[in-house]
Amino acid sequence: MAFTKIVSVIFLCLLGPCIGVGTTSSGGSVSSIVTQGFFNNIINQAGNGCTRKRLYTRDSFIDAANSFPNFASSVTRREIATMFAHVTHETGHFCYIEETKKKSRGRCDENVEQKPCPSPRKGHSGRGQSLGLDLLSQPELVGSNPTVAFTKGLSFWINSVRPVLNQGFGATIRAINGMECNGGNSGAVNARIGYYRDYCRQLGVDPGPNLSC
Repeated sequence: MAFTKIVSVIFLCLLGPCIGVGTTSSGGSVSSIVTQGFFNNIINQAGNGCTRKRLYTRDSFIDAANSFPNFASSVTRREIATMFAHVTHETGHFCYIEETKKKSRGRCDENVEQKPCPSPRKGHSGRGQSLGLDLLSQPELVGSNPTVAFTKGLSFWINSVRPVLNQGFGATIRAINGMECNGGNSGAVNARIGYYRDYCRQLGVDPGPNLSC
């Protein structure tokens, strides 16, 4: 499941790292955690041939994050390290907009938002009804508007990943792509863990236990 496959439900953060203390998961405003330097350290690792990396900006992420006030006010450094570890892996350091291996059409569920699945010619299964976006008829918004792309990613994160943060990084891998777990793709799991450890180091937080799934 890629960073841009999303449904939008705001989850009230009540458990785990969101209320941690000390340097383990200390928070701050989202803009103070995701600094321009932190963002650049990630995106600058994408190759020069990745023209899509010009689409993503730190400001577009901050704008998207601020559209979810509960997230923006309760996010922690450990959560940002977790999120950006997965984003880095899924997008190749912000090189890609969509999955490199298309699987999304098979997952289309018409019952989720009482909307039909997109036409194959549109090639995008994201439905933005809950975001106030008509992504059925304009799925290209995700690939042309960075704030929309980040907003979709954050709505998935809040709905499907944030609830398991207190279980450790491994649980977030399972929430995003459980097929990688239990020996399914140890290389991908180890890559995610490597990014996570690096970003925890950059942000000055302890990675915590249960890193693998």
